[in-house]
Amino acid sequence: MSESLSLKSLRDRPFELLAELERRGRAVTAAAATENPAGREWVGVAFKMAGELYLVAREETREVLAVPPSITRVPGAKVWIKGLANVRGQLLPIIDLRQFLGSGTTSATRNARVIVGSHREVPAGLLVDEVLGFRRFADGEFSGDAPPTVVRCDRYLAGAFRRGTEQWPVLSLRSLLESAGFQDAAA
Repeated sequence: MSESLSLKSLRDRPFELLAELERRGRAVTAAAATENPAGREWVGVAFKMAGELYLVAREETREVLAVPPSITRVPGAKVWIKGLANVRGQLLPIIDLRQFLGSGTTSATRNARVIVGSHREVPAGLLVDEVLGFRRFADGEFSGDAPPTVVRCDRYLAGAFRRGTEQWPVLSLRSLLESAGFQDAAA
């Protein structure tokens, strides 16, 4: 088929339209493979906390939710535990991540979101200022050195990705959720 073939001209010929879409998709995939010859990339969920950018590995994230409208406070729990929320019939502890880290509280704005960890034994929804969606990085953009951050989370950082002037520290949900400080939730 011709390179200049428009998709509109194929709207009455569904098989040819699908074939053209597949051809274009394969061309984009091939171009991406030449940009990243190893073909390996890291995908994470980008979020903001205290005005800074962070990443969490996609594998460590189950889902991203709007802040539940009803959160029930848990008596005798530390102040950073906002409470329990009923999410599709399952109780989910909601934790203010900034407050847990000792860097203030997360404001309940319309951009605030809850990142639900995928840890099997420690269910937790982490309240953050904003979720920015997925970010993809080539393996070569990773550095084991994490930049200094305003939020005191150095012990939970697993390096950073650098692209241009931006630095994206990677927060390890696994190390955070399994830490003694997080496990000790009683006030």
